[in-house]
Amino acid sequence: MSGAGAVAGEKGSSTTKTPADFLKSIRGRPVVVKLNSGVDYRGILACLDGYMNIAMEQTEEYVNGQLKNKYGDAFIRGNNVLYISTSKRTLAEGA
Repeated sequence: MSGAGAVAGEKGSSTTKTPADFLKSIRGRPVVVKLNSGVDYRGILACLDGYMNIAMEQTEEYVNGQLKNKYGDAFIRGNNVLYISTSKRTLAEGA
C-alpha cells in the first residue's frame, strides 16, 4: 500500500500543480470569476488572498451571458466565489 502511494507521489511530483501554484501563475492575466449567484466577472486578476477575496481590473459583469456593466476596479468577497478560470479569449475580443 505504501509503495503505491510512493509511486503516485513520484509520478505526479514533477507535473502536478497545486491550486496555489495555479492562482499564483494567473495573477495579471485575464480571468473569469463565477459567483454562487451565477453572475460572471471577467477582467484582469490583480490579486487575491487566502480567503479567495479577489481584486480585478478592467472588470466586466455578465448576467445570463450578457454584458451588464463595466467597472475599472472590482473587489469580490471570497465566500461568493464559485470558481476562477483563465479566460481563453482576450477582453478585446469580447470574451
